Amino acid sequence: MPLTEREASLRKRIEARRSTLLEDLRLHVGLPTGGNNKAALDETRDRLTARLKALGASVELVAGQPKPDWLYGVTPGSHVPPSAVCRKGRSRPTSPRILISGHLDTVHDPVGPFRSLSVASDGKTALGPGCVDMKGGLVIAIAALEALEEAGIAANWTVILNSDEETGSYHSEAALRAEAAKHDFGLALEPAMPKGELVVERAGSGQFMIEVGGRSAHVGRDFTSGISAVTKLAECIQHVASLPDPARSIIANIGPIEGSTATNVVPDRARAWGNVRFPGKAASESLETAIVSLATPEESMPRVTVRTSFNRPAKPMTPEVERLALEARRAAEDLGQSLPFGKTGGVCDGNILQDAGLPTIDTLGVRGGGLHTPQEWIEIPSLVERCQLLAILIFRLSGHA
Repeated sequence: MPLTEREASLRKRIEARRSTLLEDLRLHVGLPTGGNNKAALDETRDRLTARLKALGASVELVAGQPKPDWLYGVTPGSHVPPSAVCRKGRSRPTSPRILISGHLDTVHDPVGPFRSLSVASDGKTALGPGCVDMKGGLVIAIAALEALEEAGIAANWTVILNSDEETGSYHSEAALRAEAAKHDFGLALEPAMPKGELVVERAGSGQFMIEVGGRSAHVGRDFTSGISAVTKLAECIQHVASLPDPARSIIANIGPIEGSTATNVVPDRARAWGNVRFPGKAASESLETAIVSLATPEESMPRVTVRTSFNRPAKPMTPEVERLALEARRAAEDLGQSLPFGKTGGVCDGNILQDAGLPTIDTLGVRGGGLHTPQEWIEIPSLVERCQLLAILIFRLSGHA
């Protein structure tokens, strides 16, 4: 259907922000929020929450929860960032409440050479750390809410900004789940799929660690007294390697491995960390059972200890998600855009929000590619187009259409 007069006005307001959107993206890409860089995370959060406060939102900083200490890369005593929860919209108490979820962190080295936005000579694309995942999404979300406010359009929304999505959202999971319970619709700002698709199904994800204890011995003088933790770990890895069934979207992967530090000592300790992906609860439980079955009694030698954290359940297409996705598609088509649907083995905070009971669509961010690489790029026109889509969708979900 054609846009209403108010929607057309909203579209024009956002079109007028074209150059501002790009400059805002340049600013935020230049803030190196990878590697749990506290200074850049704090500045980014402060800048975004200040703009939301200007729209009349209240801002609450929710303290982060600690991560399991066995996860790979966890540094004891490292900064635990808060989540910012910004709430607006009591003027229409019966209007649906919309939760908009975005993350401030990237995967990029904060002191590496990939530090700024570089626009191509044709002005159609740009390279930059986090430009699509998800600084572009953050930029369009704030601009969409500002355009709605300027147009005098009331909506009940909450924006939650966390700083650890790229490392599993362990610090922010409790805050995400708490907010999910208070809302009617979830909109997450992850980038669109390669052809602009809206993801309507996601696999789930879990982490695990296998730790083996053996008995050390001198290889030349007392080899038979030793019990190799590395050899036992290799057997465990072979077991995990038998679990994947990619045709059924069941994945199990071993990543980092630690073993002995010398070749002439039978190793008494070895560890491996891994990740699993699964299409649903049954597959999740089967994978976890198979991995946990490697554990041995405490008194065993060699001794195998297994730790798991399957904290991002699968995100299936439910009737509620389908209705929300179709509403987004209608808005896109009314704007002259296309919005095909897709699915992915990747995970995000949308998995958590939907598992907490909130119907969520989670690739409403900008278009681009090269995520998590030094070739991360954004399709610049998508800043305006996806901002318009987000604004119109919020307008309609709020009961104005």
